[in-house]
Amino acid sequence: MHSFILILHSLNRFILLVLLLFVLYRTLTGWLNKSEFSKTDDKLSLFLFISTHTQLLLGLILYFVSPLVVFSGASMKDAVARYWLVEHFTGMLVAIVLITIARISMKKLSSGQAKHKRMFVLNAIALVFIIALIATSHRGFFTVAGN
Repeated sequence: MHSFILILHSLNRFILLVLLLFVLYRTLTGWLNKSEFSKTDDKLSLFLFISTHTQLLLGLILYFVSPLVVFSGASMKDAVARYWLVEHFTGMLVAIVLITIARISMKKLSSGQAKHKRMFVLNAIALVFIIALIATSHRGFFTVAGN
C-alpha cells in the first residue's frame, strides 16, 4: 500500500504544479491587465484547490505508513527522519493553507483585479514553499517515487 500511495502522491505533485503554474500565469496577467475574474480562472482555482487537498490526504496517509517517518526523539538527530517527520510536513501544510486561503478569500472580493492579485500573491508564496521543500527532499524534482 505504501508504494502505491507514494506513486499517487508523486504523480499528483506534477498535476498540482502544472495547475499552480497555470493559475499563477492567469492571475498575474489578469492582475496586470485589470481583467475580470473569469469562469476559467475560477475553474482553474477550483481544480488547484481539489488537487492540493488530494495531495494533503495522500500525504497524511504516507505520514502514518511511511518507513521514513519515525515518531521518536531520535528522529530530530537524523536529518532525513527530521525532514520527513517535521520539515516536509510543516512546510507543505503552510503551502496548502496559503492555496486554500487564496481560493476562499478571493471569493469575498468584488473586483476582478483584487481577486487576481490575491490569488497571485498567495499562490506564488505557496509555490516558493513547494519548490524549496521538493528541492530539499534530496529525491530529485522529477522523481516519481522512491523510498
